[in-house]
Amino acid sequence: MTAAGAPQWRGIIEEYREWLPITADTPVVTLREGGTPLVRSETLSAETGCDVWLKYDGANPTGSFKDRGMTLAISKAIEEGAKAVVCASTGNTSASAAAYAAKAALTCAVLVPKGKIALGKMAQTLVHGARVLEVDGNFDAALELAKDLADRYPVTLVNSVNRFRLEGQKTAAFEICDALARAPDLHLVPVGNAGNISSHWLGYSDYLEAGVIHEPPRLFGFQAKGAAPIVLGEPVKDPQTIATAIRIGNPASWEKALSAAKESEGAILAVTDREILAAYRRVAREGLFAEPASAASVAGLLHLHAEGNLTADATVVCVLTGHGLKDPEWAIAGAAQPQTVRGDPAAVATELGL
Repeated sequence: MTAAGAPQWRGIIEEYREWLPITADTPVVTLREGGTPLVRSETLSAETGCDVWLKYDGANPTGSFKDRGMTLAISKAIEEGAKAVVCASTGNTSASAAAYAAKAALTCAVLVPKGKIALGKMAQTLVHGARVLEVDGNFDAALELAKDLADRYPVTLVNSVNRFRLEGQKTAAFEICDALARAPDLHLVPVGNAGNISSHWLGYSDYLEAGVIHEPPRLFGFQAKGAAPIVLGEPVKDPQTIATAIRIGNPASWEKALSAAKESEGAILAVTDREILAAYRRVAREGLFAEPASAASVAGLLHLHAEGNLTADATVVCVLTGHGLKDPEWAIAGAAQPQTVRGDPAAVATELGL
C-alpha cells in the first residue's frame, strides 16, 4: 500500500502564475521558493502596541528573498535562449543565481567586491559551481561591469535591474496578504539595492487593482546610516555598515524605491549599526536567525516607535530578508564563549544553576 502524496508548495511561479509575466511555453526553473513563514512577534507587539509579524524570507532555498526573483529571471533567460547568466553581488544574489543556474545547467558568472563578501554567501556561490571573479572596488563598480558585460556579450544580467527579478519578488506581498486575509497597515523592509521595496509595492498594487485587498500598506524602507544614499539624496562613494547585504552606495532601483515610498505614503529612513545589531539579537531571541541586514526592518520598527510614529493596534509586517548563517560573524562575536565542564550531570547542573 502506498501513502498518498501530501500537496507541496509548488514555488512562486506555479502558485502565482496568473500574476506573473509568463506563458505556457515558459520553462519553470524552481527550487520551490516562497511560501515562507509569517511569524507573530509577541514581544514586539507588546512593546509597540501594534500587531507585529515577521516575514522570514531566510527560509527560502538559498536562504534569502533573492530566490523569489531568481526563479523567474532564470526561467525567462532559458526561454530567451540564454547560455549564461551574470550578476554583481554582495553575496545573496550570487548564491541564488548560482543555485538556479545550476538547476538550469547554465553557466553562471559572479562579480563580487574584493574582500567584501560574507563567507557563508561565498561558500554557497562556489559550491553551486559559479565562476566567481573579484572586482577592485565596491558593489556599484561590480554592477557597472556586469551591465557592460551583458551589453557586449551573449549573457543575461540577473541583478534586480532585470525586470523579471522584481516581478518574482513581488510575491512576498501576495503571501503576506493571503496569510493575513488583508494587507498590513505598515510594511517595513531593509533597503540596499532597493529592489525589494519596489517589488513589494508592485505586489500590493496588483492585489489592490484586482480588488483582492481594499487598502495597501504604507511602505517604510530602512538603509544603514553609513550606506544611506537615498536618505542623503546622493550616492555614497564608500558605503560603510556591518550589514553587508545593504552596503550599497548607489542603488539600482533608487527611483522605483522612492516612488514606492511616496505612493504608499511611507518613507525611506536610516538606522544606525547599533540599532541594527540590537534588533538582530532581539529577533534571534525569538527563534528567528536572520542576517544583520535583515534586522534593519525591525530596527526601523523600534525607531518609529521611539519617535512616537506608530499607531496603536496597527498591523505591521517586518521583512527578514536573509538567514543568519549567511553572515555568522556577528552572532559569534556577540555570544558568550563555551564553558568547559566535567563529564557528569552534577557538573552540568551546577553550571546551569539547577
